[in-house]
Amino acid sequence: MKLAVIGAGYVGLVSGACFAKLDHSVVCLDVDRVKIEKLRRGRVPIFEPGLAELVEAGAARGKLSFSTDFSETISGADAVFVTVGTPLGADGRSPELSFVYDAARVIAAHIRRFTVVVIKSTVPVGTAEEVEAIIRKFRPGAEFAVVSNPEFLREGSAILDFEAPDRIVIGAEHEHARNMVSRLYAPFTAKGVPILVTSRRTAELIKYAANAFLAAKIAFVGELADLCERAGADIGVVSNGMGMDKRIGAQFLQAGPGYGGSCFPKDTLALLGTARQYETRLQILESVVEVNESRKRAMVEKITQACDGSVRGKRIAVLGLTFKPNTDDVRESASLSIIPVLQARGAQIRAYDPAGMQQARAILPRLEMAPDPESCMRDADALVILTEWQEFQRLNPERIGKLLRGRTIVDLRNIFDPTEMAVSGFNYVSLGRPTIAPVRRDSAPASRKRAARSRDGALAPALSSAG
Repeated sequence: MKLAVIGAGYVGLVSGACFAKLDHSVVCLDVDRVKIEKLRRGRVPIFEPGLAELVEAGAARGKLSFSTDFSETISGADAVFVTVGTPLGADGRSPELSFVYDAARVIAAHIRRFTVVVIKSTVPVGTAEEVEAIIRKFRPGAEFAVVSNPEFLREGSAILDFEAPDRIVIGAEHEHARNMVSRLYAPFTAKGVPILVTSRRTAELIKYAANAFLAAKIAFVGELADLCERAGADIGVVSNGMGMDKRIGAQFLQAGPGYGGSCFPKDTLALLGTARQYETRLQILESVVEVNESRKRAMVEKITQACDGSVRGKRIAVLGLTFKPNTDDVRESASLSIIPVLQARGAQIRAYDPAGMQQARAILPRLEMAPDPESCMRDADALVILTEWQEFQRLNPERIGKLLRGRTIVDLRNIFDPTEMAVSGFNYVSLGRPTIAPVRRDSAPASRKRAARSRDGALAPALSSAG
């Protein structure tokens, strides 16, 4: 099929490149001429593992292209995907849908034959109907159908999520349109991927409900980690035991500084806004949002207490700025809540992230950036880990100890083993796990001291004289 994708952002690029891989002819459209020109030159503006290679392959095969010419592309398309952003509006509680409605007006202006309009943007209940009404208003005689096809792409594994989804959701009232969209996903359903066909309103709500439930799991485990710390239990083992229950599942049960990113914060608030619109309360979700905000504030206090009750004048190395690994997205990241407060309390922060420093610099212009982890940690009084990048998990405790001036590590992602860090002499603070007192270098057991002295030859003269 010939597909037009309006919005060459995260969802649009991933979807467009993956559909092109399936041999569809895809044109990604955007009003940002600079972005389109970069994409034409093979420069992908976002960090997502495998995406640059996929875009390059699609372009080389002539199946994927980029344009600012909406007229020609839309008029020749069998289906037009709407993948524009829906950020929170000025009220901070409901999504801004102006980009979606602008796309609807553009589609109305240029469709020339029966066209399926597929909304992939995350939108509130009833948006598909609004889009249909807009197109109908501007083109009363146009032949088209609007379908809701929410995306479930996780940043950092978006290509895998597209090609091997847990499910495909299609909300459609028009039979021909429903069949057309189903055919697009036929290669996946042929492999056993379940497809759920429902109404547009139900499909729209599924996306919000799924993200809200996952956010609730994260918030629950965060509070449970606090209980584990006080009760002397291990949140890692507790979470593992919970996750073994098939009714619960192991994902999103890792203790951390709260959820962030472009989806969970926005979608939880949007769902609450929808509930208010329909005069319904989602009290559990209200608590989830409140818990997540308080969680980030609590992390500041945990760091402060680990630094002997004050961070004033102390140099703190921060590893990780993005809300999760394998992305450059810092939106609603814990780092954006934690770092400014530490700075306001007098801490000198130096940070490093494998992918998110450019994005973070635009939001935290006073933040000192380091070119690599070692430069970040050198001569710091304390180390704080905010994102669980594999690069950080491979760090050697002995090397960390040589770089840091102090011996304090606050690991808000639990990437290190507490016993190993204690044996290495660190004041190691993590989440929901028993704190183990550091082994001081001058307090090793006498037997260990004697063994060490024997190895380096310090006892050789005494042994000679005894012989």
